[in-house]
Amino acid sequence: MSVDHLHELLGLPAVDFESGEAGGPRPAADAAAWRVWIDAYEDEGTWEEEFNAFLDEVDPAGVRALIIGQWGESYEEKSSYPIGLVIAAADRLTSLEAVFVGDMTMEESEISWIEQSDVTALLAAFPSLVELGVRGGSELVFPATKHERLRTLTIETGGLPREVVRGVLDSELPALERLELWLGVSAYGGDAQVADLAPLLSGTRFPALRHLGLRNSEIQNEIAAAVASAPLVARLHTLDLSSGTLGDEGAASLLEGQPLTHLDALDLHHHFLTEPMERRVIEALEPHGVRVDLSERCEPWDNRGPAGRYVTVSE
Repeated sequence: MSVDHLHELLGLPAVDFESGEAGGPRPAADAAAWRVWIDAYEDEGTWEEEFNAFLDEVDPAGVRALIIGQWGESYEEKSSYPIGLVIAAADRLTSLEAVFVGDMTMEESEISWIEQSDVTALLAAFPSLVELGVRGGSELVFPATKHERLRTLTIETGGLPREVVRGVLDSELPALERLELWLGVSAYGGDAQVADLAPLLSGTRFPALRHLGLRNSEIQNEIAAAVASAPLVARLHTLDLSSGTLGDEGAASLLEGQPLTHLDALDLHHHFLTEPMERRVIEALEPHGVRVDLSERCEPWDNRGPAGRYVTVSE
């Protein structure tokens, strides 16, 4: 299954920037999440040229959210290319609060083909950033960093390298409220194990964290078992274990572990639970006001993964 283009960032609607666009006025600079991209399959100039046109045609001092879309042949050109151009314009993008790097659909690039880089360079260049998102795990680098204002961090991959997980969890992000990691599968570089998540699940990291997403994983049952006894969970408002290989064994671990009735929402969509287990989860949580998402029950495939189970996004 492919991923879609972002519909919003920082609560602002995503709007494609097109240089020299005709047909009516654009939104105000601060009223949209601006997506700058090029069609890599058409000879229509470079991402640098499009970005320079963006800076000239949209007041950069008013831009609050920037979406970096396709910047060329993404399996050949790393994201350090557009990131470097954005950082070079930091003195003009003085209101920037949110950046998403790699907003591409399957038609533009498979998620595993998107060549990323050290995305923490954006955090160093923009101390006022409150939201950072990344799509693609190939060549992704996230050394331990410190940032005082970042509230939301999202990393979407078909395989998240262990070193990236460790870098994120070793970072000092005191304002972080939302963390979402798509762990993916080992065939596409997702070599993180439950033990790598221990600093996070212990509750000793990220004191402001209220939403945790550990998604799209081929070890979703093991993650669920670890989450069931994790001290961190007691202070979460929402928990997302969706899009992976979760089955009855993982759901049973959740129900047999610490109470989850304090949660506002538990997202388990795209799962391999049986109907009886679905009923158990709903009966245990929904009477306490927990919104449970059990949509997209999947059937195992004989030729896919352990027990035929599969994640939402891999290649």
